Amino acid sequence: MTIKYSDLALAEPLKRAVADMGYETTTPIQARAIPVVLAGQDVMGAAQTGTGKTAAFSLPLLQRLLRHENTSASPARHPVRALVLLPTRELARQVAGQVKEYAKYTGLRSTVVYGGVDIKPQIEALREGVEVLVATPGRLLDHIEGKTAVLHQVEYVVLDEADRMLDIGFLPDLQRILGYLPKSRTTLLFSATFSKEIRHLAASYLNNPIAIEVAEPNAPAATVDQHFYLLNDADKHRAIHQVLKDRQLRQAFVFCNSKLGAARLARALAREGLKTTAMHGNKSQEERIKSLQAFKSGEVDLLVATDVAARGLDIKDVPAVFNYDVPFNPEDYVHRIGRTGRAGAAGLAVTLVTRRDDRQVQQLEKLLDTKLELEHLNFEDEQPRGRYNDGRRQWSRQETGDSRDDARQRREHRRASPSARPQRKQESGDPFFTQPYAPSSTAADPEWEQSAAEAVPAKKPGAGSKSRRTAVPALFKAPAPASDGH
Repeated sequence: MTIKYSDLALAEPLKRAVADMGYETTTPIQARAIPVVLAGQDVMGAAQTGTGKTAAFSLPLLQRLLRHENTSASPARHPVRALVLLPTRELARQVAGQVKEYAKYTGLRSTVVYGGVDIKPQIEALREGVEVLVATPGRLLDHIEGKTAVLHQVEYVVLDEADRMLDIGFLPDLQRILGYLPKSRTTLLFSATFSKEIRHLAASYLNNPIAIEVAEPNAPAATVDQHFYLLNDADKHRAIHQVLKDRQLRQAFVFCNSKLGAARLARALAREGLKTTAMHGNKSQEERIKSLQAFKSGEVDLLVATDVAARGLDIKDVPAVFNYDVPFNPEDYVHRIGRTGRAGAAGLAVTLVTRRDDRQVQQLEKLLDTKLELEHLNFEDEQPRGRYNDGRRQWSRQETGDSRDDARQRREHRRASPSARPQRKQESGDPFFTQPYAPSSTAADPEWEQSAAEAVPAKKPGAGSKSRRTAVPALFKAPAPASDGH
């Protein structure tokens, strides 16, 4: 179901902005959600990533806020009317940019606040007054406590990537923020995945919500070609090179489960000749922005990232996603592979699976409601010898021609058979090195020890003290023989 934007009940300034962005018809989630939000009802919207959920809530919100539009310079005439909460800084920047584009022909103001950057420019923007505030929870609480963000006139609250906003990590901050908002408000929840637990929790924050689902729950886009390769840790690097070569891929996301693993993998791939950058929580916000911009502009081929880059980032024409690690949370898999195959384009998702990942694979099969086929990848080059670091602070050995069990048996054989050990070089015949050490019978104490002994006279025990000289040898006396008598 699609509708032309010209047929929607939107004001002319909003339609002009949409036309400038090159959009003519709505996506299914937009076609179903926009009329409901325009009617002022609560919404729980679930749609595959890359289907335009931002426009689905931004356009109707701006339409309903046009009644507050004014040209006054007074901040009091521009209170916060709509609050959009997101889990990551990059996603907050992206959504804020889209909201600003949609509202550019109106008098409505918007800004974004997130952590990792200087707070002073954000304070100045809030003091000037804004109708739409896009924020991450942590930095928003800083502004609330500093009384630079006043939310008592908020009419609309949007939780984008709602499943993440309602999980255990963000829930305490979210509950504090909602406590500052009016009870009479419209609440909108949008995400690509909703677990049963999240649905029950979300129901407590909504008032008779309209559920909108335009695809099967937790289903990835049908345009993404998914492959699961079963291999050893030693083969993961080679698998990335092999797939890039076989598929003639220009760019790709590479997702890891840990910040340390992402940093190490990025350095390793860069040493192997691939233009690579990293994006994870240990990097400053400025570094994360530079990495993302370099990837968008095509300056780098691979963006190695944690799940901080898995949600909502809209980068067009990314042909592939690699899951270097199988995600611990199966819902994150859907969000990761949603970075490719966006807006109906074709994409490739490659997941590198080891024997240790059996539990995660089972959880993923349960979420996707399908049996995953583990494939084998044929390598053109021979298996290299040596050692590799798998990102888990442990070194493992790569074997060729036989299994690790065979290598272990060879090591045990060398330990058990001295003749199998390599012979050391014959030691030097110099008696200075071969004879044991024997002190000289005529050696005297060094002069510095003699002078030190003369300079410091021995202390005499006081009148009330007892000498312990007899107590020490007593500890080493042999015990008296036991008597034979009874």
